[in-house]
Amino acid sequence: MGNLGWYQWITTTSKKVGGPLQLLGIVAAGGAIAGSLATKGFDAAKQKITIMKEAKEQAAEASIVYTVTKEGRSNEGLEFNIGDQFRVLERDGDAVLIEKLRDENNPYFVSAKFLSSISDYSY
Repeated sequence: MGNLGWYQWITTTSKKVGGPLQLLGIVAAGGAIAGSLATKGFDAAKQKITIMKEAKEQAAEASIVYTVTKEGRSNEGLEFNIGDQFRVLERDGDAVLIEKLRDENNPYFVSAKFLSSISDYSY
């Protein structure tokens, strides 16, 4: 390139694309596209990490066994006796999907408030 360096490169490239304003427009458009792609990639990675964290938390929660300390019957008609045990498989707000241990008709949806009132489960 000689001793003119970047100046020579910019002037020759500007001539090839039709002038300095066109070169500036190409550089700006390229930067906008690169920034947009980087943002989308960052958002996708963040969403994937969030999903992985939630799955890990649910797996950890599913390994905990809760014990019923007070007899009760849920609005759905599911009866709990003292000493019954269950695992939380998934939850969404107040709705909790549980596996009642030693019960053949699993799983069940039960209110989190109800579960916390009859067992050592807390939400």
